Amino acid sequence: MNKRNIAALLSGVLAAAGLAVAVPATSTAAAACAAPYSAAQVYTGGTTASYNGHNWGAKWWTQGEAPSTGGSGVWADQGACGGSGPSPSPSGTAPSCDHPVWVAGTQYATGAVVRYAPNGQYYIATHDNPGYDPTISTWYWSPYTCTGGGTPSPSPTSTVPNPGGFVVSEAQFNQLFPSRNSFYTYAGLVAALSSYPAFAATGSDTVRKQEAAAFLANVSHETGGLVYIVEQNTANYPHYCDSSQPYGCPAGQAAYYGRGPIQLSWNFNYKAAGDALGIDLLDNPNLVQTDPAVAWKTGLWYWMTQNGPGTMTPHNAMVNGAGFGETIRSINGSLECNGGNPAQVQSRVNAYTSFAAVLGVPTGGNLSC
Repeated sequence: MNKRNIAALLSGVLAAAGLAVAVPATSTAAAACAAPYSAAQVYTGGTTASYNGHNWGAKWWTQGEAPSTGGSGVWADQGACGGSGPSPSPSGTAPSCDHPVWVAGTQYATGAVVRYAPNGQYYIATHDNPGYDPTISTWYWSPYTCTGGGTPSPSPTSTVPNPGGFVVSEAQFNQLFPSRNSFYTYAGLVAALSSYPAFAATGSDTVRKQEAAAFLANVSHETGGLVYIVEQNTANYPHYCDSSQPYGCPAGQAAYYGRGPIQLSWNFNYKAAGDALGIDLLDNPNLVQTDPAVAWKTGLWYWMTQNGPGTMTPHNAMVNGAGFGETIRSINGSLECNGGNPAQVQSRVNAYTSFAAVLGVPTGGNLSC
C-alpha cells in the first residue's frame, strides 16, 4: 500500500470515528527537514530522519540501513524537505481515548484503530493481521497521542526502555547458566543492551521476558551453556574467509571462526556486525573473544538484524507472535528445521521451556520448526 492510499485510509478511519483530521495534500513546498539520519541511531516505527534532501519515515525498527526505497523496505520516502526544525504536523482534533488498547494475539481487521500502551500512540491497521505489534509495517501510525488537546505527538517509540533494568536479574542469569565461563558476564550483557534498546523491551512484560528467554536459550545451545567462547572444531577455521569480498580477510585466512554467544563467523559477518556496532571487527575479530560486552553485542546484532536462513529476525519472531520455532529457523534453520536435525531443535526448545519457567512466563505457541 503506497503512502497516498495509507493517508486516505487514515483520514477515512478517523473521519468515521468522528475525528477531524486534515491529511496534507501533495505540495510543491518542501517540508522542514527532520533531524539528519545517523547510522548509529536506532529508529523505530514512526520515527523520521532527513537524508539526501528528503524526509524518511521508519516503518519498523532499524539501525545502520541508510534511507532508500530499496533495501529491506523499512524506509518510506516522505518527500523533499528544506530548512530546519520539525516538519509541520497535520492539524485536527486529537483522537479520544475510547479506542481499545492493543492486545497481542488479537485478530485485527483492516482499518482497526488501537492505542499502543507502551508509547501512548494510535495505530491503524493497513492489513488484516493476527495481533502483530503495532510498531511494524502492518500498522500505520496516527499523528496524535491520546491527549484530547490536538497537540501533535512527539516521534513515537516502539520500545519500553528496560524499566528498572534488564528483565532478567543477575540472580536469574546465574541460575540459567550455573556452569558458565566467567568470560560471559552479566555486566557485559547489560552493557550490550545500549546497542539494541528494543531487545527484551518491546511489547508486554510477558513478551519481553519471552524474548529474553528465547535469546538466552539459543545462546545456551550454541555455547554449551555459555561454556565455549570459540568454535571447538579448529579444522573449520580456514573455511570462513570469503576471498571474493572486496575487503578480503585482513586479519588472516583462519581468523574468522565462530566466536561469542551466537558464534559469529565469516569475514563478511564480522564486517557487517562491526559496521553496525561502530567497532572494527574485520581487522580485530579477537575482540569478540576478549571483550565480554563486544561478544554480547555481536549476539544481539544477529538477533536484532539478521534473518539468516529464516524469513524474519529472531527479535521480530518473538515480538510479533511467530513463535520460538522461527528463531531457530533464523539461526540454523537450513540445517535443523523441516526434519534436518530434530534432536538439535528439541534441545533448543527444551532450553527455552526451562528458561521461560525461570522467568515466570508461558512459552507461547509454535515452539518447533
